[in-house]
Amino acid sequence: MEKQLKLVESKFLKKDIPQFNIGDTVDVLLKIVEEGKTRLQTFEGIVIARAGSGLTETFTVRKVSYGEGVEMVFPLHSPSIDKVKVVKKGDVRRAKLYYLKRKVGKETKVEEKIEHSGPDQAAGPAREEAK
Repeated sequence: MEKQLKLVESKFLKKDIPQFNIGDTVDVLLKIVEEGKTRLQTFEGIVIARAGSGLTETFTVRKVSYGEGVEMVFPLHSPSIDKVKVVKKGDVRRAKLYYLKRKVGKETKVEEKIEHSGPDQAAGPAREEAK
């Protein structure tokens, strides 16, 4: 039974979803239909939660708009989501960032993760100049 469900679900899974985690700032492009026309609307914010797996996986994005906190829960494989772009990577130590709801102002900022390349690539040109 489970094999049949996975087979059916695999047809509807999106393949072009970027890798993002909790704390990352993402830009979600939504398809919105108004009066027969389709347009794209962006929703940019911090990913505060991910839940589920497979076709039912969701992620929650929070942003502050005009002084009010706005949260939206998006199904990851929804046809109404056109694209998800990762704006910057966040460095957090929690699986859920619900504590950001109580924070105000600059306290709501998440530190940006700085990724280092290998030791040879980072110090290569500087070592040659020192000799």
